[in-house]
Amino acid sequence: MNVAGSLLRIVVSRRCPLTHVTRGFQPRQAPWKASWSYVTAWKRLTRTIGICGSDLWRVQSAAFTTMAPITAGGDPAQQVDEYIQSNKVMIFSKSYCPFCNKVKTLFKSLDVEYTALELDQVDNGSEIQAALIDKSGQKTVPNIYINGEHLGGADKTFETHSRGELLPLINKAKHNYDYDLIVIGGGSGGLAASKQAADLGAKVAVCDFVTPTPKGTTWGLGGTCVNVGCIPKKLMHQAAILGHELKDSREYGWGIPEDVTHDWSKMVEAIQSHIGSLNWGYRVALRNKKVDYLNAYATFEDPHTLRTVDRRGKEKMITSDNFLIATGGRPRYPDIPGAKEYCITSDDLFSLPYAPGKTLLVGASYIALECAGFLAGLGYDTTVMVRSILLRGFDQQVAERIGTYMEQHGVKFIRGAVPTLIEQIEEGSPGLYRVTGKTTEGEEVVDEYNTIILAVGRDPCTSGIGLENINVELAKNGKVIVDNAERSSVPHVYAVGDIIEGGLELTPVAIQAGKLLAKRLYGNGKLLTDYVNVPTTVFTPLEYGCCGLSEEEAINKYGEGDIEVYHSNYIPLEHTIAHRPENDCYAKLVCVTSENEKVVGFHVLGPNAGEITQGFSIGLKLGATKADFDNLVGIHPTTAEVFTTLNVTKKSGQDVNAQGC
Repeated sequence: MNVAGSLLRIVVSRRCPLTHVTRGFQPRQAPWKASWSYVTAWKRLTRTIGICGSDLWRVQSAAFTTMAPITAGGDPAQQVDEYIQSNKVMIFSKSYCPFCNKVKTLFKSLDVEYTALELDQVDNGSEIQAALIDKSGQKTVPNIYINGEHLGGADKTFETHSRGELLPLINKAKHNYDYDLIVIGGGSGGLAASKQAADLGAKVAVCDFVTPTPKGTTWGLGGTCVNVGCIPKKLMHQAAILGHELKDSREYGWGIPEDVTHDWSKMVEAIQSHIGSLNWGYRVALRNKKVDYLNAYATFEDPHTLRTVDRRGKEKMITSDNFLIATGGRPRYPDIPGAKEYCITSDDLFSLPYAPGKTLLVGASYIALECAGFLAGLGYDTTVMVRSILLRGFDQQVAERIGTYMEQHGVKFIRGAVPTLIEQIEEGSPGLYRVTGKTTEGEEVVDEYNTIILAVGRDPCTSGIGLENINVELAKNGKVIVDNAERSSVPHVYAVGDIIEGGLELTPVAIQAGKLLAKRLYGNGKLLTDYVNVPTTVFTPLEYGCCGLSEEEAINKYGEGDIEVYHSNYIPLEHTIAHRPENDCYAKLVCVTSENEKVVGFHVLGPNAGEITQGFSIGLKLGATKADFDNLVGIHPTTAEVFTTLNVTKKSGQDVNAQGC
């Protein structure tokens, strides 16, 4: 078949749309240098399908835009104006120009839609270029216009991009609101989104206001993680670890006195000083990125308007094109007498100005067990009252091992019980309180404590901010229902972090979601947050790191017959000289047999579990199999190397006790 016939057959093929064909067959040199047979074939093809050659080239050049090509003909100056006004990014180009191609490649890499008119491929290209010179004063190509404004050529485009100003120029908003984006909530997710959006040229404000706890505790910018969560929790956990290691150090030859004491107030002061520096750093970062910070309580008045009230009661109305709700959650108080009057939560504990004394933790969440662990490690008489299971949602075999370890190290547990009444016996710092509880068998339990810490769950901060005024859909638990792009039922209102239904209540997840959302809104980003195989760690006295499915979840998903579990106890080398128990630490891989033993669950119980899990989690993200773990050379002597040598399965029933180095 002749060339024209071949071209036509490809054009009408369902597998090769017209835009792709013309791009694929576009000559890289000027048309007068193309072979005569090609030009003849091209003209024959265009006559056959009923369009002129210049229009066909324009179809090709419009491949990166949603705009239809402009019909040839008319006054060249009018054509130039129409192209500029009809396209957000308009490139007047020549198909053989290397600078033009570099600019197109840049825009493609940024996922920016553009229209490129190849002046050497249209009948009146020279007239259009002359009109361009009259309009812009620029004689060369590429000649680029963005949002109707002249940018310049290739050098100017790359220079603008290197300064971080190209995407903001392209994505310049067209509205009359005060802001492009207002973030409600100054926690990790909200701050990450606000800074990323500002970097991309958006005009951003952050509204953050901390409602005091029933005990009057409040804090600065940064949200739960920084002020009353991850940061102070990990530091107090470290304080307890140091206490344990002081005892170990005697076996290593250090002359540590037996009567070493811990100063609670000094620890709290140091931790709060560090947190204060972080609070200040966040405010400086917002200021440097030109993000307006409003220390005020925000409520929706209408879909694009917020009423803000600062701590002095001053009101202000502000408007925005888009909104991000990132308000996080706060601890839940059970509906029992004395709970709010006499109990505290993790919101109060980390800045408590006095030593807590004999303490009761109510709940079996990771917050309850983490706090109980470091309090016991610091020397306080500590009890945990548990209604049902430990660490709901986590691997239950590992959860029970954590409970056993904590009991062996001084934490008392009251199982199957809930408090029913809390009464004050003595005032003081700390005071003394009588706690009455009831077991599932109906028995009454009574004891006295200096401090009662409630850790029975958290509620999303979505009430009282006017979401009902704009019809944002909420789940029964008060969380915001969003799609996979974190968009709520109101298209310009988004949510990230602990308040989204079906999400993960983890700081790094909120940060990732906030950044990616900002990139999608203002940076032409396409990437969505991946909520699968997210690693995390519980900082109990024996740390627990995990990624993927628990053993229970894997069995429910794949069936017990398709699951193989490889596991082993182990002892860190550092524990041998200190004569710690040999089999406290534990490693487990949950694998799917029918999928080439793909690892779907990673679990480690031992020192530095977070560091170990962070490294191995990339393997699960990439679909690693048990053979991949086996083929990985371990680092010796480390605890993480145990995952490269696991060879005992649960089904085998073989001994998993530590075997030494």
